[in-house]
Amino acid sequence: MHISVKCFATLAKHTPPGADSFEVPDGATVSDLLAVLGIPAAEVKIVFVGGVAAALDAVLHDGCRVGIFPAVGGG
Repeated sequence: MHISVKCFATLAKHTPPGADSFEVPDGATVSDLLAVLGIPAAEVKIVFVGGVAAALDAVLHDGCRVGIFPAVGGG
């Protein structure tokens, strides 16, 4: 199935080429996606799937839009 993926801030380097049509196996979870992208779960603060916050065990579906964010500090 195809999803779109965008990684933000310090994780941006993990955004895959062809991120608008990234292939993952049927039944893949957010955690599976992080593993494929080489992103340690400990570096992820929040994940949005279709604009809604999602847990690492959330199952992805064809056409999902996934945004992955690290903890971001400010001042």
